[in-house]
Amino acid sequence: MSSADDARVELMRELKAASQLQHAWIMQAWQDEPGLHPAAAMLLSDLAKHGEARPSELAKRRFVDLSVVSRQISQLSAAGMVDRRPAPEDGRASIISISERGHEELGRRRAGYLEFMERALGDWDDEKVLGLTTRLAEMNADLRTALSTQTCDV
Repeated sequence: MSSADDARVELMRELKAASQLQHAWIMQAWQDEPGLHPAAAMLLSDLAKHGEARPSELAKRRFVDLSVVSRQISQLSAAGMVDRRPAPEDGRASIISISERGHEELGRRRAGYLEFMERALGDWDDEKVLGLTTRLAEMNADLRTALSTQTCDV
């Protein structure tokens, strides 16, 4: 195995560790303050970032089954955090958007997340944070493209 291969394997290990650490923090925060399931909160965050969408678009973007997204939307809807409206071209389909209450919930969660990140990475300067963020975004875009291409080939 070449050193480039070793570096790629180590990158995936570090990404897995980062994912596990993020999951651990999310579950700890949820135990400290039960309520909205973390996966539903992540869907809410997705809506806030990307705007309104059909459930099928959300499922595709999040790489999960439509039934998973439907359950999360139901939980968010019951909590008053999303709004549904009929799709203009097909009244049977729904368009999901974040409600004012959903924005408030995200603001509260964001404050907790920022507090945690400040404790963890407080000695990182903005350039270091932005540099890593940019590189990870580029990598995620390439990984999404590779997954989409692989899915289409099957």
